Amino acid sequence: MASRIVTLLVNDAVQELLVKPGTTLLSVLRDQLGLTGTKRGCEEGTCGACTIILDGKPVRSCLIPVETVDESQVRTIEGLEQDGDLSPLQKALVEGFATQCGFCNAGMLMVATALLEENPDPTDDEIVRAISGNVCRCTGYHPIIRAIKVAAVEMRSAKNADALVTE
Repeated sequence: MASRIVTLLVNDAVQELLVKPGTTLLSVLRDQLGLTGTKRGCEEGTCGACTIILDGKPVRSCLIPVETVDESQVRTIEGLEQDGDLSPLQKALVEGFATQCGFCNAGMLMVATALLEENPDPTDDEIVRAISGNVCRCTGYHPIIRAIKVAAVEMRSAKNADALVTE
């Protein structure tokens, strides 16, 4: 089969890419776009290191042939920063000592971001369920869960403050 052009909106930038059939979204992000924050882990969809947000939902990029997501919106770990600063979730992971080797962090941050965008006040069980497909071998899950809860509170407070200012 011949290569084809695929257009993606990656971290708010339009990307037109020439891809071979069967090339994974993970490979395109890392190898063609240089977005190496998305990690290449098991390449079988079980570890969660390659998780990105695709059209608003967290997905394993190692399982997705890029030609099947033409015209889609993609957000990677590189797209979480806000005006050059870490996102509240990224800050909470760092400040809460919820990161060690860093290999799982991108995937954890992406599933947590999707969770908090859908549910700004998740319970512990909802957080556990959201991150359950992401493997962390260093930190353990308790600091990560605490960091997500801290970020959720901060994000709700910031949103409430913004609402007061605009009233």
